[in-house]
Amino acid sequence: LTGSPWGDWALYTASPLRAFENELGVQAPYGFWDPLDFTADGNKENFLRRRAVEIKHGRVSMYACIGYLVPESIGKFPGYLSPSEGIKFSDVPNGLGALSKVPAAGWAQIVIFCGLIENTGFFQGRQNIGIMKDASMTNGLGPGNYGLGWLGAFNKLTPEPKLRTRKLNSEIANGRLAMFAIMGLFFQNGTFGT
Repeated sequence: LTGSPWGDWALYTASPLRAFENELGVQAPYGFWDPLDFTADGNKENFLRRRAVEIKHGRVSMYACIGYLVPESIGKFPGYLSPSEGIKFSDVPNGLGALSKVPAAGWAQIVIFCGLIENTGFFQGRQNIGIMKDASMTNGLGPGNYGLGWLGAFNKLTPEPKLRTRKLNSEIANGRLAMFAIMGLFFQNGTFGT
C-alpha cells in the first residue's frame, strides 16, 4: 500500500492527464484543470485548437467588457450611428438593449468584419484553415499567435522568453475572468435592466 487511496501522483508521469501540465495557462493553485476531461485522450492537436479558441473567446470577452463599461463611465461617441435612420450613438443603450437598436446593416458589417479577420488571420492573407481550425494554427507560432507582435505594431522586437510567458499566462487568466465578467454583466442587464 502507498498510504493513499490513489497512490503517489508523482509516479503517474505517463498519464494523459499530465500531458499538458507544462502548457501556458496552467496556473497555481489548481495546475492543469480539466474538470470535463476534454484532454483525457492526450491529443495535442485537439488541445491546441481548444487553447486557440479559449484565447480568442477571452480576447473577445475582454473587448466586450471594455465596450460595456467604458460608454457608461466616459460617454459615447458624438454623432450618428446611422445617419440614414437618424440613430445617434447616444440613442443606443449599453448591454442587451443594443441588440434591438442597432440596424441590421450594422450587425451585418460586424459579422463580415469578424469573418474577414477569421479567414485572413488578422489580414495576413487568405488562410486555408478548414473546419474547426483557427488561423493562428496554420503559422506554427502557437495558439492565438498571429505573428503580429505586441499589439500588432511592434513585431520587430525580440521577446524575452520569461516575460513573454508571464504575459501570455496573464492574457489567458484575464480572458478567463472576462468571460465570466461579461456573462455576469449580461445576466445583470437581462434580469434587472441595469
